[in-house]
Amino acid sequence: MRTDHRPALVLVPMLALLLLVGCETNGRFVSDWGEITLAPGDTGSCRSNPCRVFFEMPPGSGSYRVTGTGFTIGEFPAGRRVSLGSFFESSAIKVVGADVPKAYIYVPGTTSNMP
Repeated sequence: MRTDHRPALVLVPMLALLLLVGCETNGRFVSDWGEITLAPGDTGSCRSNPCRVFFEMPPGSGSYRVTGTGFTIGEFPAGRRVSLGSFFESSAIKVVGADVPKAYIYVPGTTSNMP
């Protein structure tokens, strides 16, 4: 009898990632299909690829630069809900210059290089 282990090859790394990320954040866990809204400290899991990501910017004046894992996403106004675009890979989202925790997004079918 042959057993197919492919589902476990996807599920086990995803669960390990969520457990590790959960230890680093103090925000909510958000999950949905197609799009999600995150805030600093949140962890999100999208059930689609790509996943459109909205982000609640921290309060302040002016704007903040937002980065993903290894790339700049853009500059956005403080205190607003903004669109970060569609993500095709898992990423850590950092608000540069704000003293807030990173947010994390998991996109299915991708590997994670998140710190």
